[in-house]
Amino acid sequence: MRAPAKKAPRLSVEALFDSPARVRASISPDGTRIAYLAPWRDRLNVWVQSLDCGDEPRCVTADGNRSVLTYHWSGDPRWLLYEQDRDGDEHFHIYRVDLADPDAEAVDLTPFPGVMALGFQPIPARPGKAFLHLNHRSPAEFDLYELDIATGELTVLAQNPGQPAGWMCAPDGSLYAQSLTADGDIEVARWDAQTQKTAPVATFDGTDYPLSIHPFELTADGTGVWLGSNRDSDRTRLVRLDLESGAETEVDSHPAFDLDTRCAVFPTLPSPLIRNEHTGALLGARYLGERQVIHALDPHFAEVLRHLEQLSDGDLGAVSCDASGQRWVAAFVHDRDPGVTYFYDHATGESRLLHRAYPHLDPGALAPMTTVTIPARDGLRLPAYLTLPVGVESTGLPLVLLVHGGPWLRDSWGFNPAVQLLANRGYAVLQVNFRGSTGYGKAFLKAGIGELSGAMHDDLVDAVDWAVAEGYADRERAAIFGASYGGYAALVGVTFTPDVFAAAIDVCGPSNLVTYLATLPEFARPGLLNNWYLYAGDPSDPDQQADLLARSPISRVDRIRTPLMVAQGANDIRVVKAESDQIVDALRARGVEVEYMVKDNEGHGFLNPDNTIDLFRAADRFLARHLGGRPHTQ
Repeated sequence: MRAPAKKAPRLSVEALFDSPARVRASISPDGTRIAYLAPWRDRLNVWVQSLDCGDEPRCVTADGNRSVLTYHWSGDPRWLLYEQDRDGDEHFHIYRVDLADPDAEAVDLTPFPGVMALGFQPIPARPGKAFLHLNHRSPAEFDLYELDIATGELTVLAQNPGQPAGWMCAPDGSLYAQSLTADGDIEVARWDAQTQKTAPVATFDGTDYPLSIHPFELTADGTGVWLGSNRDSDRTRLVRLDLESGAETEVDSHPAFDLDTRCAVFPTLPSPLIRNEHTGALLGARYLGERQVIHALDPHFAEVLRHLEQLSDGDLGAVSCDASGQRWVAAFVHDRDPGVTYFYDHATGESRLLHRAYPHLDPGALAPMTTVTIPARDGLRLPAYLTLPVGVESTGLPLVLLVHGGPWLRDSWGFNPAVQLLANRGYAVLQVNFRGSTGYGKAFLKAGIGELSGAMHDDLVDAVDWAVAEGYADRERAAIFGASYGGYAALVGVTFTPDVFAAAIDVCGPSNLVTYLATLPEFARPGLLNNWYLYAGDPSDPDQQADLLARSPISRVDRIRTPLMVAQGANDIRVVKAESDQIVDALRARGVEVEYMVKDNEGHGFLNPDNTIDLFRAADRFLARHLGGRPHTQ
């Protein structure tokens, strides 16, 4: 293997993990302004700038405590909305900003303590209104509300009778519920507000959809739903469900790829459906294999897409247009040049670079991410991504196995600051989509059933063996690093296979599957039947509870001899702090040293850049000690 001629400069943790300069830009409905996220007092906030007159950008939110990640234009040029929780508790509220009054404070439109606002959606057919779901009446049940953005008035449209997981309201006022049956099937039903009863329209096998159906979006005319269906197919394709007849008609599909449904886990990622947000028109569909493929479903968008894709060799990320569909703002996903964002005017053909998310990073100094396929011991083919250091001979390297969360998620091509940090330090970085990952068909997904700490973990070990056999990795210097399910996988690595890894980092990973499931928030419980209970076990059954405990790292804590680092957000409502406490306490009771980082103002994973920088500085030093590397600062 030939080493590149030039070694990459050493990058600081801050350079990779501090806030981006500008990110997540979108265009206003009238096409005259853009909004985007940029730092204010070391936190991402929303800024607004004119596209044409060259005025200075203006910061329109003022949250110095926690970065803002999600915002929405409204149909009225006066109002902009954003979502925010408190220190990671996931109790998101909707705030309104008055763009006409720079001195006015943001108004909390959902000012209810402990309440979560979900599914905020402006209504093109009803200007000035938006739908949202609130669990104000009951923590476990979300009711459908209509919000008057200007006045803040909230009107209940439908009260959850106990089972619906989501609501839709058609332009004519017809209401539909998506709910779980007692057997876990997903039912779409018409809701009669007078009788408070449902009339079924269609039913889907819930075991095919561990995170429910995605996408699931009302058509612009309200007579149907665009959804991702794998009925009678291994692949998730785009269909239209007729809300009158229940008939399912295929709209589009890819012969090898699933629709890209990662936004089911990370709502800040784009929907697989590209739509004109102001008219509701369906423009295109995203599919994801090794890289993204977009199918244009609208002739005008097909022309626009052809021009947009000429602007970058990356994958088209978040894209928005004005109400006319002529003026566009498009960001691109790239492994080494992330968040490059362009303005494009289809009427004139003009395009110009608006910003780069990380202008201080030289793409040439970053490591390319390449796709590989790894054979599992039972013959299953595992899609994976391998990133090798720049300017270093790619043989016998220390290896970091970076495990994704979920487990119903997937790794994908693009910029990942953790990957770049590790590659910059001289590690080979391997991300494997083990069985049970989404995006590779129904059979691959269901191959994970019953395989936590079993074949799912075998896949990870097989990936390490592959990297060693291919000559990339040094078997004695392999580490496992992950968050959420990836944190659980790291703990399984040091308890079930303690001879494989020389170091492990667990970020907010469950250590005891029984206590983990017992402490999940109430709103998450209805869906457990098709994910955790199906894939791992139901703790209400004594035999299954015993099996859950046997698959839990806490049951084998006495086998840990691998150096371990643990990180946790104190406000995590999904994997509560006690999950990390119990593994750390058990080790310390044995006199085993474990590095433990807790951040009091974080939830499930770290968001604020100062905390993220602290985490990866510590990880940098930890891995250097145990894999023989050298961090940026000693």
